[in-house]
Order: sequence, then structure tokens, then C-alpha cells
Amino acid sequence: MTLFNKTNTSVDKYRIKEEIFTKSYLCMAIFNEALILQTSHMKKLLSIYYNAFSFNTAMLVLRIGLGILMMSHGYDKLIHFNQMKSHFYDFMGLGVTTTLILSIFAEFFCALFVLIGLFTRLVAFPLVIQMIVIVFKVHNMDFFNTAEKGSLYLAGFMVLLLCGPGRVSVDGVASK
Repeated sequence: MTLFNKTNTSVDKYRIKEEIFTKSYLCMAIFNEALILQTSHMKKLLSIYYNAFSFNTAMLVLRIGLGILMMSHGYDKLIHFNQMKSHFYDFMGLGVTTTLILSIFAEFFCALFVLIGLFTRLVAFPLVIQMIVIVFKVHNMDFFNTAEKGSLYLAGFMVLLLCGPGRVSVDGVASK
């Protein structure tokens, strides 16, 4: 039955109107349900409350991201040790070689421990010190240009230092 059939009776027209009304009502119901669902998701997104799963997932993502990215910096220094010695920063008169070794220790080995979540707060401390030296001494507090990456790493490692690794870590499993 089509809408444009000239032999439509009044019963057919009534049935067509009822069908259109039912379909539009169904569409409105689906739209309202989607709106309610979006509103509940928006409330959850805008909420200041969180659960343990969210916190532990966030700490896992932060640890993996910071650990892998920082290890790449330390690995580069490790494999190019001799070339780096000629132009590396001498911190507090320790000597270029000693400073480079401490930098490799922090950026590679401490980052590896952060990645797996072992002694996280303890190994985050040398990384925080390393990032403070990079941001404040090497890049002269140029937060928005040359020290931007160092500032981001500093903020991330400060979060790990203050909050810990979360449950999805070697520390978290060992503390059960």
C-alpha cells in the first residue's frame, strides 16, 4: 500500500497516519534514550569522583608511557656514550662522565623499574631530580620551548612519586 494510491479509503488513511505516528514516536523514544545515555556518560566524565579501577588504569597508562618514552632517551645515551661525553652537561662539577652515567642510570634503569612498577616511588625520585636539572639548569627554565618535554616528564614523575604505581604493578602485587 502506498501513500499516493488514489483508491485509498479513509480506513487506509487512518492506518497510514497511525503508522507514521508510531514510527515517529519510536524515533523520539530512541532519541530520548540516547540523550539519557549521553547525559549519564557526561555526568560520569564531568564527575570529580573516581573508582579504584579508573585510578589503577590511569597509573598503569602513565607508568607505561613515561617508562617507555624515558627509556628511549636513556638508551640513546647508553649506546652513544663516547659521543655524548664530548658535549654533555657537567652538573655541580661532578665531571661530564659521572653526570652522564647518573643520567643513564636515571633515564634508562630507573625508567625500566617505573615501567614494570618495581620500587616505583624510590626510582621516581632520581627521575624527578634529573628532570629538575634538565628544566632548570640545562634549559634555563624555558618551559614553553626547549624545556617543554622535560617539564612534562617532571609533572608525570611527580605524580608517580606522590601517588605511587597503582595496583597493576609489581609493587601493587607484592603489597597484597
